[in-house]
Amino acid sequence: MFEDRYGSDVLAPGWKQKGQKTSRPVPAEIDLVIEVAGDGFTGAITRVEAGNVELEDWKGRRRQFPLGSGFLLEGEPVILEKVVAKPQGRQRTASGSFAARDARARVALPNRILVEGKHDAELVEKVWGDDLRAEGVAVEFLQGADLLPDLLRDEPPSAKRRYGVLLDHLVPGSKEQRLADQILRGPHGAHIAIVGHPFVDVWQCVKPQAMGIPAWPVVPRGQDWKTGICRGLGWPADTKADIAMAWKRILSRVSSYKDLEPALLGRVEELIDFVTAP
Repeated sequence: MFEDRYGSDVLAPGWKQKGQKTSRPVPAEIDLVIEVAGDGFTGAITRVEAGNVELEDWKGRRRQFPLGSGFLLEGEPVILEKVVAKPQGRQRTASGSFAARDARARVALPNRILVEGKHDAELVEKVWGDDLRAEGVAVEFLQGADLLPDLLRDEPPSAKRRYGVLLDHLVPGSKEQRLADQILRGPHGAHIAIVGHPFVDVWQCVKPQAMGIPAWPVVPRGQDWKTGICRGLGWPADTKADIAMAWKRILSRVSSYKDLEPALLGRVEELIDFVTAP
């Protein structure tokens, strides 16, 4: 009797690899002793940088090799990988808040934050999304401030369902300010907070420095604002797809609250406080 090294079917898939040892990934940690397969050079890891690992043998000789396969650890084949640094201390979210230790989203509260449009919602999500999920607060967009009275009529706020509203261009004398004043004086005023930033559109809430420009272009009266911004920046602006791509470019330059104007930061934080208060 003898072992059939090929099995009953010599053409079966994997017969060439049968019996071969599989390399396992190993972090390339400093002082780990590694042997170079097929070379015999053995040494302790002294440095890992630029995709290479440096080994120093017992005689003090140092050699560099590319990270990856081709190494042995205690006679077993391994794949050396760069060590992923562990975060130190408590981490912060994009809004600058301390990240919750339990990052699972909570069940949504009946309270809501309402914003004027899709771009506003995407910007709030990018910077405050982690905080809002931790608190169980949903963000919805209105598709225009003019639709707010209809929403309040159909789904009125109450002591158990508060609304925080963020409006664009909320400045004295604007139609947005007149609308806000009217709603706050009405029957829903006690259960709704309306705040806003002074800019024409949420695009301008992104700091020019984050965009790599000295200032946002000035758009003449009578011209579509977003079209004027795109043309002022030398971007295509002939179709809706061009405008959508422009917003993607702007949003991609936002990584944290530091890229946004203080006039927006304070207002969003105010709304979060309002809808999460006991």
